[in-house]
Amino acid sequence: MTILEDARRVAENGPVCDSCLGRCFADRSFGLTNAERGRSLRVASALEDDEPFEQTDPETCWVCEGESQRFDEYAETVAESLADWNFGTYQVGTRTPPLVEENEKLLRESADLPDDAGESFKSEFNREVGKRVGQLTGAEVDFGRPDVLALLNVNPERDELSDHAVEVQINSAFVYGRYKKLERDIPQTEWPCRECGGSGKQLAEGGGEEPCDHCGGSGYLYDESVEQLTTPPVLEAMDGEEALFHGAGREDVDALMLDTGRPFVIEVKRPRVRNVDTDALEAEINEFGDGKVEVTDLALATHDMVERVKELDASKTYRMDVAFDDDVTEQALAEAIEELRGTTIEQDTPQRVDHRRASLTRTRTVYDIDGHLEDARTGELEVHGEGGLYVKELVSGDEGRTTPSLAGLLGVGAEVTALDVVRVEGEDEAFDDPEYLKEEV
Repeated sequence: MTILEDARRVAENGPVCDSCLGRCFADRSFGLTNAERGRSLRVASALEDDEPFEQTDPETCWVCEGESQRFDEYAETVAESLADWNFGTYQVGTRTPPLVEENEKLLRESADLPDDAGESFKSEFNREVGKRVGQLTGAEVDFGRPDVLALLNVNPERDELSDHAVEVQINSAFVYGRYKKLERDIPQTEWPCRECGGSGKQLAEGGGEEPCDHCGGSGYLYDESVEQLTTPPVLEAMDGEEALFHGAGREDVDALMLDTGRPFVIEVKRPRVRNVDTDALEAEINEFGDGKVEVTDLALATHDMVERVKELDASKTYRMDVAFDDDVTEQALAEAIEELRGTTIEQDTPQRVDHRRASLTRTRTVYDIDGHLEDARTGELEVHGEGGLYVKELVSGDEGRTTPSLAGLLGVGAEVTALDVVRVEGEDEAFDDPEYLKEEV
């Protein structure tokens, strides 16, 4: 059978608009809309049959019930719904009415065409409305993770489009950077009080409530966090509803984060502004951090950067002040350091974190280690180790739970009295791969 014979059978099934007719042959030729295909097939059939050309009123189409004529209306409604949002990429999706889906199936069956002939109503609607949205907004379509998603609720019984005809999903925006923590006793994220569950209240003896004794009524064990000292300027600049902090691991509360800093991503939910000046924002964050926290290398990032920051294998370099229970000589320290350099360490889950982590035996490598004595009972170490290496236990031995250890090799008790994280770097590649960053417009 020829395409014209197939088209005649489709057209004979009651009033069918050009779009629904042409959609059955959407895989034929390129550069045409389905409406143009449908009209062309009608004209060609009329010419071959030497019959008068008859145009079908699209509003009487029993397949789509006139919805294929409303691409412009839907696109304008989408553009109006997004007028107050800043975005560079978009995607359009369509909820097809069950009746239209059934009609499409019946049309192909009655014309003896395969069920998947051409393309679906949904596919055409997405494309035709989508390209009009792009023309109206100047944004680019993104079939991965766009800035915004417009979902069309197609309803043939709706005479005029309203806000209910379009659902708008505003996806998060992301800012990547590195932070330095310049004061101790600041956690990375908010730390709710264990005693009151973050409420800041406890039951009073005579009934009722009173401020929690453990946290002083604040609901938090620490007044500030890296999250609290960095996210507010980003949230304000992007005019979002909520900001979430994602770090590449975390240092101990009492540890500093120095030198190149620790990679992080701040996620802003439902941002009205996306294209921010990251240099200016970096300066604002550093002023807001008040000398306690600083950020560097700020850049707009993709959604995938969150997973990268959390999952990329990273090595860490630490600087530690160490106290010994007995006198230690420079020679003994140098020999112990040489023994640890390049060694694979076995570590049971440390006692200090055993209450919140599974008890496992891990092996981690000490890539490099160096150090010196300040006096016979104190010294300083710098350790570059594989991610997940518990460096405090590398020094103390954790009562035999870490082997070998500095304390074990020296035969002297050893304890870390101050800890600074100096560098956090990807094991095999840098965190700030351009593939995961966005250019500012």
